[in-house]
Amino acid sequence: MLTHQLIDFLMGESDGVPKDPNYIFRLYMALGNYPQAAKTAIIIARQEQELGNYRVAHQILFDTHKELTAQKIRVPQELAHNLMLLHSYVLVKPLVKVGDHLAAARMLSRVARNISKFPMHVVPIITSTVIECHRAGLRGAAFEYASMLMRPEYRTQIQEAYKRKIEAIVRKPGDKTDVEEPETPSPYDPNARVPETVLECPSTKNYIPYCVASGRHITLSDLTLCPSCGFPAQYGAMTKLVESDGVCPMCSQEVGLAQLSKMDEGNAKEWCTKQLQQFKDKKQGS
Repeated sequence: MLTHQLIDFLMGESDGVPKDPNYIFRLYMALGNYPQAAKTAIIIARQEQELGNYRVAHQILFDTHKELTAQKIRVPQELAHNLMLLHSYVLVKPLVKVGDHLAAARMLSRVARNISKFPMHVVPIITSTVIECHRAGLRGAAFEYASMLMRPEYRTQIQEAYKRKIEAIVRKPGDKTDVEEPETPSPYDPNARVPETVLECPSTKNYIPYCVASGRHITLSDLTLCPSCGFPAQYGAMTKLVESDGVCPMCSQEVGLAQLSKMDEGNAKEWCTKQLQQFKDKKQGS
């Protein structure tokens, strides 16, 4: 009874004044009411994301994802999708640092396609997308987003350092074709080839987990797991980032190269099958 009164108070039912949702989230977590905690976490993270606090939003969703997984409770599809988008944005800086401009460009393109979820930094994000896409040979994407920046509501917000370059891309685009995206086998159908950053198998329509070190979908031949958080990654991509920063890009915990090991394809397939079942459970429970 007292718990219900406290929840009513925090929700503003008793006095018409909703309280900080962080209090509600902590209460649900303390009570072990993880499904309600997850719903609250999505709301809090969305608020932080709309304010431009992307790292904070990422941490909230990651912590909730980790707790739900530890408690063997389904992770809501919305939470998992929002974490994927935020992680795609967070990955850009480390990818640029190791010189993988093509991967950075594709992650920025993924974010740009969902730019309404990043309202505080529309112009800076689209500007970065144009620059990275142009640098990586994605000339069509660079032209598309440069043209978007030429809209009256955005044009005046472009930084002077980039304005001439962006205007030039629009006025003299030249070849507007993109570097073709490599395709790799789907972990659910070896005969199905999937563009690297597409997260759905074309033949089975199954969701494919993404690599936390590159944002590309995982493959059975090169799979590893973070020893700290258990999120998947392509072994090659993960070792590259760990060599550069010494941490997992998802959980930010220290990781040594010796801690990473590549799964054999049989174990990788078993892991993917287990993840698929959990994802199907999420869809059924959502």
